[in-house]
Amino acid sequence: MATATPWNTPATAPRSLTLGEHTVTWLPDGHVQLDPRRWLPETTAADWEGENAALLDPEGYLTASIGALLIEYRGRAMLVDAGFGPHDIPAEHTHPTLGVLVGGRLPTALESAGVKAADIELIAFSHLHDDHFGWAFRPGAGADSPFSSAVFAASADEWANWPPPRTGSPRIRGIADGEEIFPGVTAWATPGHTAGHTAYVLNAGGHRLIAFGDVFHTPAQLARPDWRVAMDALPNHGVATRRALLAELVRPRTLAFANHFSDVVFGRIAAESGTPVWQPWEENYQ
Repeated sequence: MATATPWNTPATAPRSLTLGEHTVTWLPDGHVQLDPRRWLPETTAADWEGENAALLDPEGYLTASIGALLIEYRGRAMLVDAGFGPHDIPAEHTHPTLGVLVGGRLPTALESAGVKAADIELIAFSHLHDDHFGWAFRPGAGADSPFSSAVFAASADEWANWPPPRTGSPRIRGIADGEEIFPGVTAWATPGHTAGHTAYVLNAGGHRLIAFGDVFHTPAQLARPDWRVAMDALPNHGVATRRALLAELVRPRTLAFANHFSDVVFGRIAAESGTPVWQPWEENYQ
């Protein structure tokens, strides 16, 4: 039976770090179980033995945390993604690649960070899947959101197939690759999981923090970016994007925010051995 560790246990408490004048805080909302062999269908049973076995929960699933990244700067605040929302779905009612899918904690996490939902001026979505926009809105839900004051931003490709918001909805903003959307935060087109998937890069305090959304779902992919993901809309683009992202993550003074990496969501890539390895950023756990 697997031992509970930060690598296979959902995040339950906010984590923060300071980069210059910016403070970034992980706000947990819930988690989803990913079936490793179905999510990554090119893997074998042997791939989930040895070191990778530690990534599996007692039921044999990868535990993928769900939440949002709060970015604060000089009294202003934005989010990257918005969790899943107040839902608890058992495994038998989710997708065949998934186990349980649970949300609901984001408002409490935001409150603990001393920020009100009404203070959020912008929510930038990595992509428009329900575990990333849940507390913001659902298709056709319009203004039924605690973030009714926020502008909702995503790439034009993400908005292209989105149902038109009804009257009274928050403003919708399309963003371009390389555009600065908030002081120090730029968008980076990272297609694969969806056609318009976007990562967000914060340059602050002499560091670069890359919030890469669903480019990677588990640390096991770092050593094997060529593994295709069953739920990627563009699997070949996903492989190319993972390789391009890895080349950036190994650069000096580069940190990453990995929304789905259990309770080790902040980290960096250590590649001294020649194999990329996720190294949690310990400052967050003090």
